[in-house]
Amino acid sequence: MFPEAPVAAGSALQAPRLPPLHAVFQPIVQAASAEILGYEALIRGPLGSPCASPEALFGLARDPAATIELEVHAASTALASWSALALPGKLFLNFSPLTLRHLLAERGKPLCKLIGGNITPSRLVIEVTEQTPIGDAASFGRAVAVLRELGMQYALDDFGTGHANLDLLAHLSPQFVKIDKSLIRGIASCSRRLEILRCILRMMSAFGGRVIAEGIEDEDELAVIRDLGVTGAQGYYLGRPLAEPVAQTAAHVRQALTSRQIAVFPQMVRSGWSGITAGRLLRAAPTVSPATSNDEVLRRFQAQPDLHAVAVVNDEMKPLAIISRQNFIDRYAAPFHRELYGKKACIAMANREPACFDKHASLEEMAQILAGENPRSLADGFVITDQNRYIGLGTGADLIRAITEVRMEAARYANPLTFLPGNIPLNQHIDRLIEAGNEFHACYVDLNHFKPYNDQYGYWKGDEMLKGAAAILTESCDPARDFLGHVGGDDFLVLYQSADWAGRVQEAIRRFNDAAREMYAPADRAAGGIHGEDRHGRPVFFAPVSMAVGVVRVDVEGVAGLQRLGSQHIGAAAAAAKREAKRSATGIAVLDFLALADSLQP
Repeated sequence: MFPEAPVAAGSALQAPRLPPLHAVFQPIVQAASAEILGYEALIRGPLGSPCASPEALFGLARDPAATIELEVHAASTALASWSALALPGKLFLNFSPLTLRHLLAERGKPLCKLIGGNITPSRLVIEVTEQTPIGDAASFGRAVAVLRELGMQYALDDFGTGHANLDLLAHLSPQFVKIDKSLIRGIASCSRRLEILRCILRMMSAFGGRVIAEGIEDEDELAVIRDLGVTGAQGYYLGRPLAEPVAQTAAHVRQALTSRQIAVFPQMVRSGWSGITAGRLLRAAPTVSPATSNDEVLRRFQAQPDLHAVAVVNDEMKPLAIISRQNFIDRYAAPFHRELYGKKACIAMANREPACFDKHASLEEMAQILAGENPRSLADGFVITDQNRYIGLGTGADLIRAITEVRMEAARYANPLTFLPGNIPLNQHIDRLIEAGNEFHACYVDLNHFKPYNDQYGYWKGDEMLKGAAAILTESCDPARDFLGHVGGDDFLVLYQSADWAGRVQEAIRRFNDAAREMYAPADRAAGGIHGEDRHGRPVFFAPVSMAVGVVRVDVEGVAGLQRLGSQHIGAAAAAAKREAKRSATGIAVLDFLALADSLQP
């Protein structure tokens, strides 16, 4: 355990040799209100000296006593500067676990002496840094509990790196957790970082704590953490550390935080696999030994009509083979088969290479038998084990059903061809737009004459055209403001917040139409299209595939209408606009949601 006694004389840094320090303060802004939450005090050494940076400065301490002395000196400097500035909000003051244990000895008397009259305890937040290891988390938790008794709050700094781990959350229950910049940087384009932050927010909500995101460097990152519900934001975009920082939030930060435009969350591409394991597909089924007669196996099948197979196991319940009901009954129906083989051991008629899976095997692992060379594995079913001991069987039908269900569910989140978001993320984004009360344009994109092209040139070329359309539409979007989803087939939906949406749509139509014509054979391009049949089988000449975009304008009043009618009406309105666009010579039709609202109600 680290020492809790006062700093010993003769330490590596005696008071006369302590370098002159100065404090700077970096603002922490409340994401919901754009008001100042507080400031973090940061210490700097003499300008131009080898110890000007914090890393070099604290690297001077060679032993625990010197570390404590230097940190106390730094805190005293910060507190003196703070009291002279009269800044709003809270002061976030950094201490290593080593120094904090020292300051909290004797029920916090050393800390109270350090603070003096520089700040009201309720305005002080102690940040636990990772300059030294915490050691035993439970004992450290008991130590920092003194801070609550003193009326102070505390924060766990740099969460997500080093010593700041989940175990500390359980023992410390801090009022604040500061998320390290490594998890925040690029969060506007990284779905994994976003999902990690979501998990942390859920945990902190359960603990009754709040989250502060460090390292915010641009407006897009700020918009994402605001929309996720993060309490505070800190970083160069909100304000650099200064000796005399401003007492109000910067204008560009306030504008970003109060904007009605919502952030576009990066989407997680789902593989189609889920948490389903072999154990979820398990069916209880009896077993037989290798010496069991075929006649006895037949009686088992006759007694249990729903039994699709039986496993052959040894005395230790290790699976040896599987006997399929259908295969077994078919062979028994052959002439003289019962007379010849009825009394013989069943192992002779069994499949001695059954598919076996541990109960924890994933659906993806089990699906590999579908791609195997031996289709009998699917027909017979498979054996499920626990630590190599038989516990039951699974059927090929159940496996196919599970695979189909999870792939269909995955397709609702992301289209398997274009990997664009599917219906569920689209609906979630529409709900967020409506909740924010922000105006937007919903653009339903459809490809004219795509089916005849697909029939004529084949699905492979058709898929290439769909992927090309997705790429062009993606480039027509501002990734921080506009949301593109693939509804299915040749239908896409774009939710524009960009003010220049019209120019983006027109350019996308022009680019796609030019690219689509190039995908036809030279003779078909020269002819101006292809011959085919309509839905009634009548011969028709089809022009080249072109893009049609039906636009629904949803202004502030339109958003209010959607809040009243329900977000599902945006899909019906967009479909109506699409029908108009397909009849338009320009390929675009723009309708106002309120003008359509009455016709959309049942």
